[in-house]
Amino acid sequence: MGASNELNTLMERGRILRESLGKSQTITDSLITILGSFDHRLSVLETAMRPTQVHTHAIRKAHENIDYTLKVAERILTEFDVTRKVESKIKEGPHNDLAGYLAAVDQLHTNVEFFTCQKSFDNSNGVINHAHGLLSKAMGMLEEEFMELLTTHSKVPEPARLLECLPNTVRSSAASLGAASMPDDSPGKSATMADGKNGKGMKAIMITLPVLLPPRIIPQLHELALRMITAGHHQQCVNAYREIRSSVLDQSLQKLGVEKLSKEDVQKLQWEVLEGKIGNWIHCMRIAVKLLFSEEWKICDQIFQEFSAHRDQCFADVTANSFSMLLRFGEAIAKSKKSPEKLFVLLDMYETMRELLPEIEVIFSGKATTEMKESAFGLAQRLAQTAQVTFGDFEEAVEKDATKTPVLDGTVHPLTSYVINYVKFLFDYQSTLRQLFGEDETIEPANSRLAAETLQIMSALQTNLEGKSKQYKDPALTQLFLMNNIHYMVKSVRRSEAKDMLGDDWVQRHRRIVQQHANGYKRVA
Repeated sequence: MGASNELNTLMERGRILRESLGKSQTITDSLITILGSFDHRLSVLETAMRPTQVHTHAIRKAHENIDYTLKVAERILTEFDVTRKVESKIKEGPHNDLAGYLAAVDQLHTNVEFFTCQKSFDNSNGVINHAHGLLSKAMGMLEEEFMELLTTHSKVPEPARLLECLPNTVRSSAASLGAASMPDDSPGKSATMADGKNGKGMKAIMITLPVLLPPRIIPQLHELALRMITAGHHQQCVNAYREIRSSVLDQSLQKLGVEKLSKEDVQKLQWEVLEGKIGNWIHCMRIAVKLLFSEEWKICDQIFQEFSAHRDQCFADVTANSFSMLLRFGEAIAKSKKSPEKLFVLLDMYETMRELLPEIEVIFSGKATTEMKESAFGLAQRLAQTAQVTFGDFEEAVEKDATKTPVLDGTVHPLTSYVINYVKFLFDYQSTLRQLFGEDETIEPANSRLAAETLQIMSALQTNLEGKSKQYKDPALTQLFLMNNIHYMVKSVRRSEAKDMLGDDWVQRHRRIVQQHANGYKRVA
């Protein structure tokens, strides 16, 4: 009985559970139906709103286009206004307000670029043509201002002021130009002897460059050149610069005494006159390279700093005439008729060129100045070759000297003093001669080519003296003449650097020869 009641209870609960599950399913199906209905309604609503969204987007886009158009219109009106404002400034010219004028030119450039990009604008061509006309007028005025600044402030420096820019060592040697530095009876009397002994120490000396243009003017010239070249007026700018600066440089050298002489002109000059001109040439070459050309390069670099090709061409154009005039004189001397007295000035000129070549290589390093640099190196080579030939000819000239007039009292012959002085000064140029002979500085003086050449010269002199001694009819004068001249040779060698070259053996051997002639004189007197 109790078991039957429990079973009934369980069955009742099962029935209630099935009814509950049935109701839940019904509710779920109803919810699904309701949600499906909502989805359909939303889809219908979205379809209905789409035209409204499209219209709203079109309105927003139209507003954006209107804003853009207004901004463009505003910019165009602004640029029109710029053209109107700068026009009066452009026509006024840059003389009173250069900075303001340059700013107006820059605005005009921007204005042209803007309207060039606005080809769709109906009046753009007219505006561009008007702006180009203003710009062309502005470039003409900038060129005039450029030339006026250069002309006004480019002064020809005084020679004394240039001399002050050189170090004392160079200045003292330059000041001695024209002064005698060898005895009058010597073969190589040179006004520039102090310049060419060793050539050492010059390159490391600090040089004070002259002020060829006031520093405050250079930035203005740079700004003017920048605008002109950017606008395509580079040729006008370069031509103006070359015309003015080259004229000033030519005048500077003329004031220093540089002359335009051809080979024929040089051949016609008396030696004393030519010697002075060579000394002045050496002086002017140093001033030109160390001061004038160096400063011209510095100015060109500052004015045309953004345009290296124009800078190099300007510098080449400015210096071409002056540099070639200096080099032509050197070429004329190198190619002129050779004579013993020219050896020392040739060595001076060669030593000067050798000293200046490193600076020339730096200053004339641009492509536009390559030919000028090569000409300078070529001149140094020709001077070296001419000096070598002249030195080689001297021995032959001594041996073949045919002076017929004997010294009446048997004293020292002019040829002897001539040759001895010549030899003495050769030793002042030992370093330069080693360069010419291609010898190393470590070679002992006694083993050098200079020592060998000196021995041959002395031997040629002795041979010539022996021939001249036979002109005397009195045997005593013959012996006296040889004794005096060889004694002079020995004494001069012992008191000079030649002793280190010729050696004690040479001195002792020739002292014995002097003694032999002294004994011969006693015997026949």
